[in-house]
Amino acid sequence: MNNGTSLFLVDGDVRRRAAISHCLAGSTVHVEPFEDPSELIARWPKSGLLLVHDDGRSIGMLLAQMGRLGQWLPVIGFAQEPSTRQVVGAVLEGAIDYVSWPFTREEIIGVVEQAEAKAEVFGSAKLREALARSRVDRLTKREREVLAGVAGGLSNRMIGEKLSISPRTVEIHRANMLTKMGANHTSEAIRIAIEAALVS
Repeated sequence: MNNGTSLFLVDGDVRRRAAISHCLAGSTVHVEPFEDPSELIARWPKSGLLLVHDDGRSIGMLLAQMGRLGQWLPVIGFAQEPSTRQVVGAVLEGAIDYVSWPFTREEIIGVVEQAEAKAEVFGSAKLREALARSRVDRLTKREREVLAGVAGGLSNRMIGEKLSISPRTVEIHRANMLTKMGANHTSEAIRIAIEAALVS
């Protein structure tokens, strides 16, 4: 682990923020607490790791910000007694790891070290995914459905039949989709969808 790792803590609970900061006081991990994602977004760091309380929206907000900025930072989600669904959801959104609160100093330092190691390996792929997700997020529900059909190798007629719309309407959605995604052609839109983990 690097000397003086910066850990940006995002948690709406003031007592828990204080407890986590106290837990890591005197260690090689420097904690900077933030009350909510918007506070961190206003003072976006150039490097470090994010430890984010999983309240169902904060992780997604911060990952969307990374996509807008084109800069990825490792996110560790945490919650008290998280369900398996909650952990899986956070990881699918883009969190690199997840930890259950309360945790000990040794546990969180171990998680931070692992996240740093993973970040070196997965960093560029996670950045591509964040960028791709920000582009896919611009699409309407219908445009996403058309994109999924295109990625599945369906013709405009087949997509239209599946969605109960005309092939001409599919063409319009397809053109809008390419424009919004900044894609020059369909194969580029499919690549972006794959990187965004929209399709496999």
